Amino acid sequence: MILIGQYDSPFVRRVAIAMRLYELPFEHQAWSTFGDADRIAPYNPLRRVPTLVLDDGEALIESTAILDYLDELVGPDAAMIADSGPARRHALKVCALATGLGDKAVSLVYERVLRQARSEVWVARCEAQIGGVLDVLEAQRAAIATPFWFGERIGHADIAVACVLRFTGEAHSGLLDAARHPALAAHAARCEALPAFGEIVQPLIPPSPA
Repeated sequence: MILIGQYDSPFVRRVAIAMRLYELPFEHQAWSTFGDADRIAPYNPLRRVPTLVLDDGEALIESTAILDYLDELVGPDAAMIADSGPARRHALKVCALATGLGDKAVSLVYERVLRQARSEVWVARCEAQIGGVLDVLEAQRAAIATPFWFGERIGHADIAVACVLRFTGEAHSGLLDAARHPALAAHAARCEALPAFGEIVQPLIPPSPA
């Protein structure tokens, strides 16, 4: 399989980490959605990442859909999410909050580097959404005593939150305060200490308007 996208994307990174934890071999093409858009287009007309090209040539898009396929590939006993019921819904909600936060953090990067005259209304809205999600996730994580969000074993929710927190901290350091969100900071540190996280990481490279 071929995973397309740079590891400074929290969405690409969460897929790559899951694949490493699942011990699924893959080739990595670190193509940028800006500099390499024409190379991505034959696999994904949206020119977005992550894109996962399967052995038969089929291309999967969007991290949630890709992980759903990988879960099916490894089977329910190995999958890093419950296969049904409230446990699955709760995990998917945490993942959705985290990836939604990531979307807003990415939007703010684009607003900062690609627009000559930024919209203060849009910036304020994105910052409010990011802050609101951080507060909700902090309250949830602080109420959990287990090493990971849903028990003793790492799951997709843990990976999504950790990847998005790293991106947000690098892209918008003023929006992520460890003193205000200590449970999230501890969660991120626990995940980032794992070998897969240390192996699959890349400092943020903001897009260039050129």
